Amino acid sequence: MAMKVWIDQDLCTGDGLCEEISPAVFALLDDGLAYVKEGDKILSDPAGAEGLAVIPDGELEGVIESAEECPGECIYIEAE
Repeated sequence: MAMKVWIDQDLCTGDGLCEEISPAVFALLDDGLAYVKEGDKILSDPAGAEGLAVIPDGELEGVIESAEECPGECIYIEAE
C-alpha cells in the first residue's frame, strides 16, 4: 500500500520543521510555505490536497515526525 502526503498551505506557518526533519519529502519555497515533493519535483501547482506526493521508502518515519511536530498541524498522511 502506497503512503502519500500533502500539506494544507492555508494552515502552514512556514516554520520549516518539516524540511529540516525530512528534506527528501518537504521543501520551503520563496512564498514562505512548505510543499511536498517527489524526487526533484516540488508539487506546488496545484498544491493542497491535489498535490499528493508518494512517500519514498525509508521516509515514512520522518514524515510522521514532521506531521507531529508541525506547529500549523497542516501535514496530512494518506494510505492509497
